[in-house]
Amino acid sequence: MHGDVFADWWPPLLEELPEYQFALYDDAADVVVAEAHTGPLGWNGDDRDLPDGIDDALQRAVSARRAGASVNTLCAFAAEVSPTERGRGLALQILQAMGELARRHGLRRLIAPLRPSGKERYPLVPIERYVTWRRDDGQLFDPWMRLHERLGARVATPLPRSMRITGTVAEWERWIDLPLPESGTYVFPRGLAPLSVDRETDHAAYWEPNVWMVHPELTGAARAST
Repeated sequence: MHGDVFADWWPPLLEELPEYQFALYDDAADVVVAEAHTGPLGWNGDDRDLPDGIDDALQRAVSARRAGASVNTLCAFAAEVSPTERGRGLALQILQAMGELARRHGLRRLIAPLRPSGKERYPLVPIERYVTWRRDDGQLFDPWMRLHERLGARVATPLPRSMRITGTVAEWERWIDLPLPESGTYVFPRGLAPLSVDRETDHAAYWEPNVWMVHPELTGAARAST
């Protein structure tokens, strides 16, 4: 939530496109076990015209709603499962629900500027290389990417600069709970790429890498949507 773009555009996504946000609810336990955030945008199906990253996609979705522009694609922005509920197959249910949500709104495609769940273990490996890794059985190395691929999605464009997060050195030390005693490049817990720190200007900057995963064209979603 500290992203330079997200700080301004995430609240409008939730407030102005509420019909594209949903949660998975456990009736028996009376608790929300997972939540998902999405938004519609226009895309012509050409990988070269995909948004430049999650920052760009978020702005496009909110701007399209405000302009009343035609949209045909559902973009997945977040899928979060409660730590106590992991291992129950809820991530799969979220992705399936996203596809159903897209169909309900007459959208033809589902795309995701995905945050590879295993990339934090390899922060120094460029995202362009990481997304090509596969296991000995031929399946994608990354667990979250692998789940998308099992549902028919393909790896599209790697995004080395998908989400921009900048702040003062003190802010970053608080966010990551890690001292940053001198200028330089740091890896940090849960970071997918290095953090650049300049103590002289009191500035620290990070680019979160993602990768576009493009799902097959959806059936039963022929009508136009705005």
